[in-house]
Amino acid sequence: MQLDLETVKKIVLNALEEDIGEGDITSELLISDESRSKAEFITRQRAVVCGIPILELIFSLEATNLEYFPNVIEGSNIQSGQKIFTVSGNTKSILKLERVSLNILQRLCGISTTTRQYADIIKHTNAKILDTRKTTPGLRVLEKYAVWIGGGTNHRFGLFDQVLIKDNHLQAVSGDIFKALELAKKAKEKGLKIEIECDSLEQFKKVLEFGAADIVMLDNMTPDLLIEAVKMNNGRFILEASGGINLANIKAIAETGIDHISIGSLTHSAGNIDIGLDFIA
Repeated sequence: MQLDLETVKKIVLNALEEDIGEGDITSELLISDESRSKAEFITRQRAVVCGIPILELIFSLEATNLEYFPNVIEGSNIQSGQKIFTVSGNTKSILKLERVSLNILQRLCGISTTTRQYADIIKHTNAKILDTRKTTPGLRVLEKYAVWIGGGTNHRFGLFDQVLIKDNHLQAVSGDIFKALELAKKAKEKGLKIEIECDSLEQFKKVLEFGAADIVMLDNMTPDLLIEAVKMNNGRFILEASGGINLANIKAIAETGIDHISIGSLTHSAGNIDIGLDFIA
């Protein structure tokens, strides 16, 4: 996934405006304009690094006052106590950018680390780990980037880039799968893929009968049901398992022969990594 740095910059500037407001009162009262410092971002736990390009962007906003460089490579596995990024220069500038930098780095490292855990468990299969739209409002581009860095694959970015017919959509057309797929076929003219959610093999049989879909999401199905669906499908559609997936059951799900496994918890439940900014000079 290629980061759109202009979009990222807007996110960063909004975060800085929220945090700094009219100014860093404490630093203005305690620290002279001439004060210089050196600081290091250090992890307190094992993690997968994600956020180096964002840190570089943040500190470039104070380019005349600061020098900075990464100590590790984006996407690498790091151990507790390891340095991630070093910055030096005007003390006030470093402190002004500290919290936003840490918030973003901790969040993204948490998502990439969680994703890597899932990806490592199923690397012996052909299944792909997918994210969802269950992201923090305003941070989707960053959180999906973190999934990608962790070894996952990005699902649709929003409502605009793929059709996904879910249970509420079916309810709106009286549960008529044939009608829903027929109406959705217009999206093909725009080059968009069509995905439909099925919560039973009976629904899946109707999709197989009608066709038109590119991807079928099999929601909250057990491994035994997924195995049956894979046999029924016989390679026709891309099959996606979703719902109730965790580190304990993902191996069994991936080994059913499913193509995609979408996991909302990659972004909505991943914990932040404990990272500190330590001043060393």
